[in-house]
Amino acid sequence: MKHIKKILVFTLLLGVLHACSTRKDTVINRNYHVLTTKFNILFNGEEAFEKGLQGIRDSYKDDWFQQLVIEPIEFDDRKIAVPVFKSNGPGAGFGRPAEQEETKKASTPFDIAEEKAVKSIQKHGMNINGLERNRQIDDAYLLLGKSRYYTQRFIPAIEAFNYVIANYPNANLIAETKIWRAKANIRMDNEEFAIESMKLLLDVKDTLESDLSNELKEKGHTALAMAYMKADSLQKVKKHLQLATRTQENKAQAARNMFVLGQIYAKENKKDSATIVFNKLSNFKKAPYKYKIHSVIELAKNASNDSVSSSVLKRLRKLIEKRENRPYLDQLYYQVGLTHQKYDSVRLAKEFYNKSLRAKNGSDKQKSFTYENLGNLYFKNSNYLVASSYYDSVLKVTTDTLDLRIRRVKRKYRNLASLIKFENLVAKNDSILKIVSLPKKGQEEFFQNYIDRIKKKDKEDAQLRLNQIAFGANNTSSLQATNKGKWYFYNNQSLGFGKTEFRKIWGDRKLADKWRWSSTVNFGSTEKDSAVVQTKDLRYDLASYLDKIPTNKENIDTLKIDRNQALYELGLIYKEQFKDLNLAVNRLERVASLSPRKELVLPINWHLYQIHKSLRETNKANSYKNTILTDYPKTVFAQIIKNPNKKIEEDQEVTEVEKNYKELYYIYKKEKNYKEVLVKVNDLLPTLASSKLKPKFELLKAYAIGKYLDKKTYSKALEFVAVNYGNTEEGKMATEILKQLSK
Repeated sequence: MKHIKKILVFTLLLGVLHACSTRKDTVINRNYHVLTTKFNILFNGEEAFEKGLQGIRDSYKDDWFQQLVIEPIEFDDRKIAVPVFKSNGPGAGFGRPAEQEETKKASTPFDIAEEKAVKSIQKHGMNINGLERNRQIDDAYLLLGKSRYYTQRFIPAIEAFNYVIANYPNANLIAETKIWRAKANIRMDNEEFAIESMKLLLDVKDTLESDLSNELKEKGHTALAMAYMKADSLQKVKKHLQLATRTQENKAQAARNMFVLGQIYAKENKKDSATIVFNKLSNFKKAPYKYKIHSVIELAKNASNDSVSSSVLKRLRKLIEKRENRPYLDQLYYQVGLTHQKYDSVRLAKEFYNKSLRAKNGSDKQKSFTYENLGNLYFKNSNYLVASSYYDSVLKVTTDTLDLRIRRVKRKYRNLASLIKFENLVAKNDSILKIVSLPKKGQEEFFQNYIDRIKKKDKEDAQLRLNQIAFGANNTSSLQATNKGKWYFYNNQSLGFGKTEFRKIWGDRKLADKWRWSSTVNFGSTEKDSAVVQTKDLRYDLASYLDKIPTNKENIDTLKIDRNQALYELGLIYKEQFKDLNLAVNRLERVASLSPRKELVLPINWHLYQIHKSLRETNKANSYKNTILTDYPKTVFAQIIKNPNKKIEEDQEVTEVEKNYKELYYIYKKEKNYKEVLVKVNDLLPTLASSKLKPKFELLKAYAIGKYLDKKTYSKALEFVAVNYGNTEEGKMATEILKQLSK
């Protein structure tokens, strides 16, 4: 009996060993290797592949402000792997590719999937007399190609797909392999081949269309849409996206295809077609939720009239009320605000924009759009100071500094920077000059009122601290009970209470030796053994304020000159850069009433004449015109007024302008009178609106500022030339100087 058992075991072992052979074409051998490949190695490979796909889905972030890509994955063109072919074989994808490539340690799920596919081919391939007897090997090659596709090794991936197509023409996955090969060719910028191969598959029935499942048809049309998108053939992209969404076997890709289709219609300003697609998507029950909620947002963007906008606004507000939509609140609030802004409901627009900014987990890009729109609202309303702060916020939250939209915001912010600097200077100097003009008693009353206000504020703050201390003392016992067993310095509540008690006794102290004798002012009661030196708080000292009031006539005159120059510059900025003629008139008329330097009188009158003329305010325009003709009859301004229709010869004009430039440049090169150069350039600039030499004058002005004023002002002047005359030699020179200054 024992001998029989041994014989049976031995026979069984021989049978297993015989079945393990990949060179014998028997039923046992074939089924053994099929089962081992499918349910062991390939199963683990497919699991790793799905894990890698899930990682891509989880990590990929869509930019909903841009046209979505059809396939949600991002490849870096600089990292496309180019295979090194060996001389002893046809390369990866033919025969046994793994034997021709150096093995490497798997580091990603796709590497593991590739490793499993290679192992299946190496250990279980049954290529006997040129025919593969293991029907799972074509699956292994397909997995190999797909894994290489997702690791951005497109050429080896194409070779693997080609191997399947060449050696398994009757395999049930041949159509899917062709689709994957087409996608890999698209990534290699070979979209023409991809289009031809997909046309053969879907149109010419290389594989009969009746044999294709709905899922494969969707994949094929999606791949064709990708190829035509790469070839910039939007009409055909739309056609194949429509065909790809007929059956909707793959819910996620179908929803994405519909969204991309709607975006294309919207971009073409076909709002009705876009609305139909987004409505269909919003009612697509099994679509991923992110596409459904963004389809409602897109419906709001494409609303063509008030009734549609009202309907979509109701839908957006219902979405806002739902708890599960909290991750999308920043986008929903923003779109509601944008819709209100579209119909001039400025107050509501600001309200919802601010709600968007306060929403938790809001993206930086969403915030950049919200800040920009708020800035534009204030800018449009001539509230430039507030607008500038919002543009500054845009630049702080954004990372895409090369984006054209961000560059425009940056330019706007730079232009506002000069305006704000001059406005602040005017406000500051006006305040000082107002105090200077007061009698001694009036000055004392002004500062005493200020001291009384800060004393009151300090007293309120001290009372608040005392209330906090009292609250802490009442809760000391409960804190000790709840935190029993914790060391004092590990207990945040006890530590906070201790800090409050210390400040109550000692005030705010610097960390230093002999801290008890510090000159820092303390508040509250002190211990008897503490020797605290009390010093005078200058914030409460009236004399310290009075001593700072300028009394020297030269200093006071400087304040007035700087104030007047700033008002003049503001008038030009509002007139030339922002086209805000009302504010320009306000600043220029004010400086005209303040007895400015005589060098400013003529250009002020000229600019006011131009503004009132453009506003068709004839009487005011005539008043300034008469002043110019009477007091400055021989100037260029007077000649222009007298002969407005006279065509000045270009050569004469250029010669005159060149002469002025040479004179100013000569003064500049003498290394003195830089202020004179600056003043004269400012006087001439209004007459050079159409002159080709204007950039030269602007750059000379910047040079004079660099010699006469501080580095920061010099940089701002250079930035103005670089931004406004970037294509000229002067603009390029200003850019180079800025680079040198920043080092």
